[in-house]
Amino acid sequence: MKNILLLNKIAKVGTQRLDPTVYQCGTDVSAPVGIMVRSAKLHDMTFNPELLAIARAGAGVNNIPVARCAEEGIVVFNTPGANANGVKELAICALLLASRDVVGGINWARSLAGTADVAKQVEAGKSQFGGTEIKGKTLGVIGLGAIGGLVANVAVKLGMKVVGCDPYLSVAGAWNLDHHIEKATTYEEVYQKADYLTLHVPATETTTGMINAQTIAQMKNGVKIINLARAELVNAADLAAAMASGAVSAYVTDFPTEETVSIPGAIVIPHLGGSTEESEDNCAVMAADELDEYIRYGNIRNSVNYPAASMPVSAKVRVCVLHANVPAVLANVSSVMAKDGINIENMLNKSKGDNAYTILEVNGEVTEQAENDILALDGVRRVRTIRFA
Repeated sequence: MKNILLLNKIAKVGTQRLDPTVYQCGTDVSAPVGIMVRSAKLHDMTFNPELLAIARAGAGVNNIPVARCAEEGIVVFNTPGANANGVKELAICALLLASRDVVGGINWARSLAGTADVAKQVEAGKSQFGGTEIKGKTLGVIGLGAIGGLVANVAVKLGMKVVGCDPYLSVAGAWNLDHHIEKATTYEEVYQKADYLTLHVPATETTTGMINAQTIAQMKNGVKIINLARAELVNAADLAAAMASGAVSAYVTDFPTEETVSIPGAIVIPHLGGSTEESEDNCAVMAADELDEYIRYGNIRNSVNYPAASMPVSAKVRVCVLHANVPAVLANVSSVMAKDGINIENMLNKSKGDNAYTILEVNGEVTEQAENDILALDGVRRVRTIRFA
């Protein structure tokens, strides 16, 4: 039985996809081969040597030590696009909240409880919560991936002009974009044109703090900023100053922090982007499928630290090697195989940055000594043999 450790509440529709004759899922299992996680922080966690993979039921992996996992031969998966529709819908809601002071108006209306002539007071006081319409305005989209692309397409249908920038946009992603969307070559171009700016990029070394005093100065005065991606993308102190001066007229975020909850006028949503029944189910299903495909067959899909590598099973034995992306590893592995009289019938090798993965389908018995000889090679991090009936 293979143990799967659940570190957060994972939708049953996902865990039920894992064959109960193969897997045991639970919050207290020992020596897991897989972990399913949502928001639990794993940076201080010591991983057991049996652990093969971690699946994050969501897109962001800031709570997982991705680089350390790569060094330890642990594949980290995420679930891109599984909660995209839920976040897209909240982003459209955020656009409207940024345009019209709905939140302030609701709070004010509630404050009238217990007073006389509420309807009359409402008609007299409602003008203080007036706003603008989004139709005809320009929406700048930073990141046109699974979520950003959906938001951009809906904004076009709502009558907005849309300009977007994504240096890493895939061909498939580009094909899915409405042809009315203007493609900018730089973020600066988006900043200069946008009445509204929405962020849909991960928090990396290059994107952390990308919205700051310098970039806000490039934007239209009174720009409205939507951040449902990551809190770290925005310099909170610079944002507070910009909102106080009016340079930023509205800020809506799905990632409240100690700083942003105190900014007057900021609308802070308690991380509800993917908190729909549908999104949680989709993420759980995708995460479970990724774990199962890798643990049982050695195929990798949607990993953030190792390359995508998948091929149909056509032999009774498959050797899976996680290794550094350095010269001579394949030649050395092949030499070990040849020395032990093991013939390689099919092979797939892929790399992603500093990390690489090789699947070898072989005939002949792969002994424990052969595995140890491969593991002893420079750059090799993990070796496992999968035998099929």
